[in-house]
This record gives sequence, C-alpha cells and structure tokens, in this order.
Amino acid sequence: MTLNAKQSILLIVDLQERLLPAIDGGQAIINQTAWLIGVARELGVPVIATEQYPLGLGSSAPQIADLLLPGELVEKTHFSAVAEGNLLSHPHGNRLQWVVCGTESHVCVQQTVLDLLAAGRQVAVVEEAVGSRKPGDTALALQRMRQHGADIVSREMVAFEWLGKANTPEFRTVLKDFIR
Repeated sequence: MTLNAKQSILLIVDLQERLLPAIDGGQAIINQTAWLIGVARELGVPVIATEQYPLGLGSSAPQIADLLLPGELVEKTHFSAVAEGNLLSHPHGNRLQWVVCGTESHVCVQQTVLDLLAAGRQVAVVEEAVGSRKPGDTALALQRMRQHGADIVSREMVAFEWLGKANTPEFRTVLKDFIR
C-alpha cells in the first residue's frame, strides 16, 4: 500500500496529559505527532484524536489539543476506538487509509488497529509516534500489528507518500517547514 492524501486520515490515539509522563519517550511521541498534524493540515488530510476516559486520564496533552479543530476529538471508554462505533461513523471515518499514532501501543493503539483492519481499512502505524510504558510492549505491539497486516512506517514515509511528487507548492512548503 502506498499512502494517498486524498484517501487518508490521521488518527491520534489517547495522547493524554496524565498518561504521558509514564510513557517511555512520551515527549518525543508528542513532538512526532504534532509534526504529523502539521503535515496533514498542509496536505488536507483529516485528523481525528481520541481520549480514553478523560475523567480519569485527563484531556489530550496541550501540545496536541491546541492543534485540534472542532469536531476532531472523540471520547471513548473501550480500548479500541472502533468498538463504540463513533470512529467509523465520524464524517471522515469512511476513509480507506488510516495513519495511526498514540498510546499505549499494546492496548488502545493495537486494539484500534486490529479493528480497523477487520473493518477493511488499510492501516499504517507511525513507529516513532507510538509508545507504551515499557519499550518491550511497544516492540511486541508493532510486531503483532505488522503480522495482522498493518504497515509500520516512519513519519517521513507518510509525508513523502502523501506528497506523491516533488515540484509542487505543497512539496516546497512541507520540505521547508517539516523536512529538516
């Protein structure tokens, strides 16, 4: 699968302020995700973010929440963001390709990815933008998601596939603002 901006959606799973201090590399995951949001915005790729039981885990980290637009946040109580039905029924939920980042890799991210795959979606998980409390759980989750058909990608792979070609105004902007 090659990612196409017109068919893709960026899904941010549970980057919540009370959970992030316990996540291995939590700040780096926030930074990578903010970068992905910026590229998605530049290329017109819709964004959805989830929050797992915000009453207990708090709201999305401010660095992410500040980048979200109205209607892009979905609250959930199931670990899988697909389980409650509101993700795929979202106005952009019918997109074929889902680029996924967030926490925790081995819980909410993995269950969401497996359910997206079962629902016939193509899924790319951004390796440097997912995490868990223990690095070993992240590694196992990435391995399992790959075994079930998810592509494991880097953020630059996503950006260049969404761009598709050079010598466009979008390419020049993304190159200048995001590719260093």
